[in-house]
Amino acid sequence: MTGAEWTIVALSLKVSIVAVLVTMPIAYGLAWLIARRRFPGRMLLDALVHLPLVLPPVVTGWLLLILLGRNGAIGKWLHDVLDITLVFNWTGAAVAAGVMALPLMVRAMRLSIEAVDRRLVGAARTLGASPFHAFLTITLPLSLPGIAAGAMLGFARSLGEFGATITFAANIAGETRTLPLAIYTGLQVPGSEGAVARLAVIAIVLSLGALLASEWLVRRSQGARAHVL
Repeated sequence: MTGAEWTIVALSLKVSIVAVLVTMPIAYGLAWLIARRRFPGRMLLDALVHLPLVLPPVVTGWLLLILLGRNGAIGKWLHDVLDITLVFNWTGAAVAAGVMALPLMVRAMRLSIEAVDRRLVGAARTLGASPFHAFLTITLPLSLPGIAAGAMLGFARSLGEFGATITFAANIAGETRTLPLAIYTGLQVPGSEGAVARLAVIAIVLSLGALLASEWLVRRSQGARAHVL
């Protein structure tokens, strides 16, 4: 592999890892809210969370431009007040990847939270534990496999993100050109078949590893729960 190809792989890993780390607490909070609370608009919130799964990724990228672009509703404030610019930047690629990964992460975490027996939480409350303490000592530890599985799924989804990224962060070599964008660019250049093949193999290996890790965590969680019961 060439130095440029290693740069693409390193950038892809950085974008995917940052996307997962930033999105994880948001995803868990949404998952807990949907799983444990009943409130007006819950179904709408659930639909909005999963909307990136069914929307064309280009539309998601366009919406991000409207909100977080230099002249966007939030992006203008970020630029003027905090001097933060997301468009045409690797951080923008991480934001786009995180938004696209959010539904998968929320779903995995929600299933894990719903599998936690509410009677355990109720028993802790009767013994004097506050709601927050019961969450920290029961719900959170028992849902950790789901958090890890969600993180692996989010990583795999972030690694393969293309449409929202190229729309929001563009395709800039060394800055936002992740593996999918590099493969797309290589397909447009005659004689780049070797580089495309190498990058495609790396993408397949990384994504497959993340999916296998996620499945292993889910199965381990189910086995541990069955053993306890």
